[in-house]
Amino acid sequence: MKLGIYTAVLFLSFSSFCFSQEDVEKPAPPAGNALVGDFYGADISTATINNAISVDKLEDKLKESSKIENIAVKGEVTGVCPKKGCWVSVKTDGGSSFFVKMKDYAFFVPTAAKGKNVVLEGSVERKVTSVEELKHYAKDAKKSKAEIDAITMPKEEIRFMASGIKVVN
Repeated sequence: MKLGIYTAVLFLSFSSFCFSQEDVEKPAPPAGNALVGDFYGADISTATINNAISVDKLEDKLKESSKIENIAVKGEVTGVCPKKGCWVSVKTDGGSSFFVKMKDYAFFVPTAAKGKNVVLEGSVERKVTSVEELKHYAKDAKKSKAEIDAITMPKEEIRFMASGIKVVN
């Protein structure tokens, strides 16, 4: 009897280790229309929204310091991770974009945020992103194999770590 119980417990313990992360279904981005006033992560106060800087000023500030903590930036979302909503890209005034990750992977945004104006609160830095990481994000964005294979050089870019994102006018 005891042998049967021990065998069952051992089997259940072993089988739980046999499932990989890929076997577990990954969640989709949250539902929602990303309407003005909606926020993801920490809510952003009206005072912070009113004092948010534009993206062109952010680029100027990053010329003075490679990393800035506790900053609020206003911009337009140009892309959202279609897998989970775990990152967004925001358009710069010069026409390029910068990458935004969610602090501690604590929240996600709906794909409906694309094209919306937002205020981001968090920290920002200039960073060199590895080829491996760039390919990972391209795969998440459902780029073609040819586009992914074309990534062969690391890229220096602006990286924002958001503690909160709020949709604004």
